[in-house]
Amino acid sequence: MDFFSAMEISASGLTAERERVNVASSNVANAHTTRSANGGPYKRRDVVLSSQPQSPLLPGGLAGKREQIFSVAVDKITEDTRPPRLEYDPGHPDANAQGYVAYPNVNVVEEMVDMITASRAYQAGMTALDAAVSLSEKSLSIGGK
Repeated sequence: MDFFSAMEISASGLTAERERVNVASSNVANAHTTRSANGGPYKRRDVVLSSQPQSPLLPGGLAGKREQIFSVAVDKITEDTRPPRLEYDPGHPDANAQGYVAYPNVNVVEEMVDMITASRAYQAGMTALDAAVSLSEKSLSIGGK
């Protein structure tokens, strides 16, 4: 794998993890939104990631096997299909005839865990990127001495 492939792979992971943080933040921000543009409560969103081939098969991987390099991509952002959470609040302007309000099915604790794991994965991607840059700098310094 060359320097630029390592940078592109790390960058793709950073982009994917940033999207995960953005979606989880949006979910937390809308945890009590009872009206959306589509009508009804906000629907929790989730990021689906996939691997994408980064290059054609390269010769000379481990034990002489051909190797394929993959990067990470946001495949899609899906809406949760679970029904909304109903809470009894007859004084709420969005309460139904029985006095129940439909709230988004967002679990704030779950979203915070998603944000923490995405943040940790982002940090790991930055560490890998820093390592690739450091190795390249050291390789260049070997030739200059």
